[in-house]
Amino acid sequence: MKKLSARRRHPLAALVVLLFALAATGGLYAAFAPAGEAKAEQASSQSLAIEEGKKLYATGCSSCHGTGGQGTSDGPSLVGVGSAAVDFQVGTGRMPAQQPGAQVPEKKKIYSQDEINQLAAYVASLGSGPVTPTKDQYDPSGADIANGGQLFRTNCAQCHNFTGEGGALTHGKYAPGLEDVTPKHVYEAMQTGPQNMPSFPDKVMPEKDKRDIAAYLKTVNSKDSEQPGGYKLGGLGPVAEGLFAWIFGLGALIVVAVWVAARTAKARKS
Repeated sequence: MKKLSARRRHPLAALVVLLFALAATGGLYAAFAPAGEAKAEQASSQSLAIEEGKKLYATGCSSCHGTGGQGTSDGPSLVGVGSAAVDFQVGTGRMPAQQPGAQVPEKKKIYSQDEINQLAAYVASLGSGPVTPTKDQYDPSGADIANGGQLFRTNCAQCHNFTGEGGALTHGKYAPGLEDVTPKHVYEAMQTGPQNMPSFPDKVMPEKDKRDIAAYLKTVNSKDSEQPGGYKLGGLGPVAEGLFAWIFGLGALIVVAVWVAARTAKARKS
């Protein structure tokens, strides 16, 4: 009898076990259910963005790029260009294009950022490509501006000028000026290589270097940039400055010389 009584459980033991079981179940739910719900919600949001983007695409883009993004004689294929290309082209107003030509110029954008994100989500669903960068990737805060300047002069100045003023190319094409282009769009242009520009993927130019270049351009070629030398004459260097001095400086000297000669001749006659 003593042995049997010793094996008897305390009346509260079952309650304690039940509470532990409930706590464990709740803990597991708290640990896994929110993550699962977040993933499901994210997938649902992404699907909705793709559907809305598809509608926008059908209205504003399909006439040139094809109903499925396969491209036509009026526009290239968008399969595999990625969301970064859409964010750049539509975010800078280049797309939708007003008319075909050697180069599509920047203009005021017609879509809101939410609509651009939806278009980008749909085009990205057609094939993998460069992804729209996060703010941490292109934020110029703390970037190495000196390194950015060296990289820009090495890789970009041949077309865009050493301060990003832009320049002429062949057959009616041109490298656009980079004044006040946002760091995000500078980064995306290097990612995707729009129009005549080569692309600089991370294997060719690491993320940090692209951020340094964006910081350099923000420093030397924005509305807040200082010009201690006065009017920069397009930032084209000594050729532009010499031409200005030759035309206007020498012209002014000739006018003064003619005026002095005329005054001297008049004085002699009198």
